[in-house]
Amino acid sequence: MQAVLAAMTNNAYFPTPVPALALIAAALTALQSGEAQALSRLKGAVVARNDKKAALVALMQQLRSYIQTTADADPENSAAIIRSSGLPVKRIPVHKPRVFNVEPGAVSGSVEMVAATAARRASYVWGYSIDGGKTWIEVGPTLQAKTSVTALPVGTTVQFRYRAVTRTGAADWSQPISFLVK
Repeated sequence: MQAVLAAMTNNAYFPTPVPALALIAAALTALQSGEAQALSRLKGAVVARNDKKAALVALMQQLRSYIQTTADADPENSAAIIRSSGLPVKRIPVHKPRVFNVEPGAVSGSVEMVAATAARRASYVWGYSIDGGKTWIEVGPTLQAKTSVTALPVGTTVQFRYRAVTRTGAADWSQPISFLVK
């Protein structure tokens, strides 16, 4: 908190911070003295320290909101604005959507199939064709959006497909994916 106070003092991005930095500095000093009293084991000192800590946390949450509002006002420089306050920039992970994919399995003649999750409660029916889609062999249903198929002929191109089954019924079969089994 001291680093945030130092970074925010005379910062051009934050001319009038809310709450005032002097108020946060006073709350921080009060917490430090409350911690010293709590360590001396005075009666009621722990409760007083905890109250001072709660007050400081509330002030810091207000300051964080002020910093975020200031950064949101300038999206192009928002990361630099937040960093200048002494707070870290939170990275939001970007997850790629899962699509139907076939990959080589752990042993020769096997593959791993992964599909997009259809619903929280769904089962998946899998199929493959060795003859270019003329006939399909169904693989047992699974409750997960992935499965493996073994004992496939090595060196041949096999087509794979799946369909999800939810409480509303079975979906259409996916577009087949051709894959050279290794």
